[in-house]
Amino acid sequence: MKNYLKNVFPPQITPQNQPIPGTNQVPNSAGGYSWAVTPWQRLQRFLVLGSEGGSYYISERALTLENASNVLACIKADGLHVVQEIVALSESGRAPKNDPAIFALALVAAYGTDEARAAALAAIPQVCRTGTHLFQFAEMVQGFRGWGRGLRRGMAAWYTALETRRLAYQVVKYRQREGWTHTDTLRLAHPKPVSETQGMIFKWVTRREEAAWARAIQPPADEALAFIWAFERVQTAPDAASVIQFIEQYDLPREALPTQWLNDPAVWEALLVKMPLTAMIRNLGVMAKIGLLTPLSAAEKTIIGRLGDANLLRKARVHPLAVLSALRVYAHGRGVRGDGVWSPTARVIDALDEAFYLAFQNVEPTGQRLLLALDVSGSMGGGMIAGVPGLTPREGAAAMAMVTARTEPQYSMVAFQDQIVPLNISATMRLDDVVRATSGLPFGATDCAQPMLYALEKKMKVDTFVVYTDNETWFGSIHPAQALRQYRDQTGIPARLVVVGMTANNFTIADPNDGGMMDVVGFDSAAPQIISDFTLGKV
Repeated sequence: MKNYLKNVFPPQITPQNQPIPGTNQVPNSAGGYSWAVTPWQRLQRFLVLGSEGGSYYISERALTLENASNVLACIKADGLHVVQEIVALSESGRAPKNDPAIFALALVAAYGTDEARAAALAAIPQVCRTGTHLFQFAEMVQGFRGWGRGLRRGMAAWYTALETRRLAYQVVKYRQREGWTHTDTLRLAHPKPVSETQGMIFKWVTRREEAAWARAIQPPADEALAFIWAFERVQTAPDAASVIQFIEQYDLPREALPTQWLNDPAVWEALLVKMPLTAMIRNLGVMAKIGLLTPLSAAEKTIIGRLGDANLLRKARVHPLAVLSALRVYAHGRGVRGDGVWSPTARVIDALDEAFYLAFQNVEPTGQRLLLALDVSGSMGGGMIAGVPGLTPREGAAAMAMVTARTEPQYSMVAFQDQIVPLNISATMRLDDVVRATSGLPFGATDCAQPMLYALEKKMKVDTFVVYTDNETWFGSIHPAQALRQYRDQTGIPARLVVVGMTANNFTIADPNDGGMMDVVGFDSAAPQIISDFTLGKV
């Protein structure tokens, strides 16, 4: 009888290549068993992390198809709630890119109920905040459905809802993306202008040759029309001084200028004065390459000041991943495609490092004892985070962990694969050094129980384990959830487990039936505060 009981109900220890008896665990991609996240949890993962680059176990196409099927399942269950999730996440700036939100919105607009489709089309201005976003939506939704009355009305509302000066900015800055132009979308949407100025802008876009006011000697009195007039005039500007005058007087963006002026340091200096923060971060290498951004220069002072302004970062919706991407490229001194080299300045690198932490939502320290555990197994070295070239889940995990390490007074950080890997990292290290240190660690099999087993062996007192992983665990002789319960039983500490999912797959090592375990999405800018709240029992 004991043998029967032992074989059916093992003493809280089950190899990871077998499911825990009595649970609804499913096979993961590595041959182990984990829990499946709910469709709504996977929707959140997709909206934040996307599927660009795929993962170690699955191609980009297959991962995208899986996530698209999951979005469709959520739409079938509650399309209105899907729209609410898309809008909330997109408007908050919690995701590194808006592309997954736009893709999901296009799916609802095509496959939702009448009510859900109407909600999706009404949400176009909230989710598609720029001309590029609008063109992406047009390209995606056209692949799913035809241009019916509702879609035309939704696209038209994007234009008519814009204040005229902002409308002028959009049609000048984002003239062509994704194979689309504003001429294409306006002719399909047929918006009815709500003001004379708006009608004149629409006509300039669709029948530019008839807009004589845009080619007049003197600018129009209307601010929006004057902006377009300045764009037309700068195309034939005879010298840099004239270009700079148009920039200073009319706030023309970089995209409005002829390409021959984009290697002139004086032109970039004028652009920098009112350059949007995201554009500034993306163009640090360009400004360094042309000789504007140099040590102790006025440009360096301006850039450092803006990167250190937390309110400015949040207002501009600058995502931490955008800062991390810029830091990796700028500090390397060479463009991603090798187009140009420069000498980075140490002060700008330090400012980018600090901006990464400032771009996350305010994080309150818990004062609890945290063990931050980075999965550095083989599968974490494949794919990329949110389409950032070269940024693998293992490197992204290190960057995410540093946010908590910089916040918490009591933490320890380890790396693991099928064993604990020595990790010489501290909260005082610069971010690019941390990412470099983890990228050079040896690969191995995945055993996500290692952090709990290590804490038991070393008699560490841990209130919360935070494991950064792709959840493709398979190697160990005990499941992570069982190892956590073993730790609780042997130490008497009601320890919690936060699983930070670094890929948009379907798996988690967190037992959904255990209130002391929680799954969060990696690189959600709200994740560090959620971890803090969960540690304190607030969620």
